[in-house]
Amino acid sequence: MTTYHSLEIEGLEVFYRKAGNPEKPVILLFHGFPSAGHMFRDLIPVLEKDYYLIAPDYPGFGNSSSPDRKEFEYTFDQITKIMMSFIDKLQLTKYALYVFDYGAPIGFRIAMQRPDCVAAIISQNGNIYREGLGEKWAAREEYWSNPTLEKRESYRTAFSPDTIRNQYVQGTKENSVSPDGYNLDIAYMSRSGNDEKQLDLIFDYQTNVRLYSQFQNYLQQYQPPLLAVWGENDVSFIPAGAKAFRKDLPEAEIHLLDTGHFALETHALEIGELMLKFLKNNGI
Repeated sequence: MTTYHSLEIEGLEVFYRKAGNPEKPVILLFHGFPSAGHMFRDLIPVLEKDYYLIAPDYPGFGNSSSPDRKEFEYTFDQITKIMMSFIDKLQLTKYALYVFDYGAPIGFRIAMQRPDCVAAIISQNGNIYREGLGEKWAAREEYWSNPTLEKRESYRTAFSPDTIRNQYVQGTKENSVSPDGYNLDIAYMSRSGNDEKQLDLIFDYQTNVRLYSQFQNYLQQYQPPLLAVWGENDVSFIPAGAKAFRKDLPEAEIHLLDTGHFALETHALEIGELMLKFLKNNGI
């Protein structure tokens, strides 16, 4: 069964859920925007018999602390630092990484810094290639190059209720997505002061794109086993991002599923079964 916990990291409470036997191989589950560890609620039961699963909420997300912007810098480097301290406090020295959306640049930062700790990577719509950036990213890159307050304000639509719901249902079969996930994320995103924190992260996403070549160099050098399982109807991170892994990892296993960005909402069982086979085939 899943249990619920928190750790104090640098004065912050980092909430996490865990399941499975601590004696089994570890899988760290890194969520995306605008969600939290709850997005793994249907995947965890598929894997918990064979693996020890840990799904933290980042600062500013889910049930973790959401400090004021004056007290905490909302950047991907800073969130990565907190996640690395979280890993250290749990005394985890070997783990597979499941990376989705925001979880990809966080997970790959960790992998670059601690390559010997990473047993495998499962990327579910977790992009590290320019080929995987959908059409909307051209406007974001223009914003990063020429930032103005007006452009920053325009990105408030990224966490509006309609946009969050569309992220979940776009590219899926009608009536196949439960409203529970997106309604919870809408509640998280509507908390007082959260808008400015999320706008900070949208602006800082440019640092992730600049790191793509370094992420790719890490793959080339260390050749970790990698499973890319992708909702092929995702308009943010398009299927070319999954296929691009083979440029650096010729043995990468790639599966495209008939669903959207939040693929676990419709294909948790299928993704879990692909993971079980992939991990077992790689001795994990």
